[in-house]
Amino acid sequence: MTEPILTPETWRFLAETRRATLATIDDAGRPRLVPICFVLSEEPTTGAPTLHTPLDEKPKRTTDPLDLARARDIMARPAVTILVDRWSEDWTALAWLRGNGEGNLLRPGHPSVAEEREAAIVALRAKYPQYADHDLASRPLIRITLTSVATWSAREG
Repeated sequence: MTEPILTPETWRFLAETRRATLATIDDAGRPRLVPICFVLSEEPTTGAPTLHTPLDEKPKRTTDPLDLARARDIMARPAVTILVDRWSEDWTALAWLRGNGEGNLLRPGHPSVAEEREAAIVALRAKYPQYADHDLASRPLIRITLTSVATWSAREG
């Protein structure tokens, strides 16, 4: 039996975090970073930790969510990295988690992902009340299935 990617402590740390930084790779091979809101769940068939983040209605440079750089990057190169951190003036409380994974776009109207999308949208609205009046159902979601993680905590050295 293989060890889980996340321990109960790292699962809790990731689940409770309000913001992450998503890194994709652009056409020139450079990392592209963007802050994201997300929810954490388990992939139904493998149990792998999975993040869902919306291509929401906050103001963007384009009206087509599939035209967003992160969406284009994931469609061309699905390898992604996320970084979450806990900052504190008390440096004994510092911690971070870096997760590598595969990104996929879950588009509305695809029956094979309808249940997963609905569950993610419910969870996103529960975690972020700001999404109550966003039309997340008509916009793509990004699914990030984590394949590995690295962590550090000042408490653990």
